Order: sequence, then C-alpha cells, then structure tokens
Amino acid sequence: MDINYMLKVQDAKAVDIQKALKAAGITVTSIIEVHKDKGQEKAAEG
Repeated sequence: MDINYMLKVQDAKAVDIQKALKAAGITVTSIIEVHKDKGQEKAAEG
C-alpha cells in the first residue's frame, strides 16, 4: 500500500529524512522538495 505524507522540517536534508525513516522500519519510495522557506534564516540574522 502506498501512502503520501507531507512533512515540514527544519535543518534536514532529504537523505537524512530517508535514513531516519528507514531506521524506523519505513520504506521511502520518493522524497520531493516542494518549497524551501528562507524566512527563518533572515529573521535570525536581523
């Protein structure tokens, strides 16, 4: 059975997410980046 989820993460790369899910026994068939928000970095600098 295939199920689609959307995650919102901070300071993570797709490969790190895949490794964490695999370690939990979850098979990842694909990871697609749909949006990258740069707002948090700029707020921290200002």
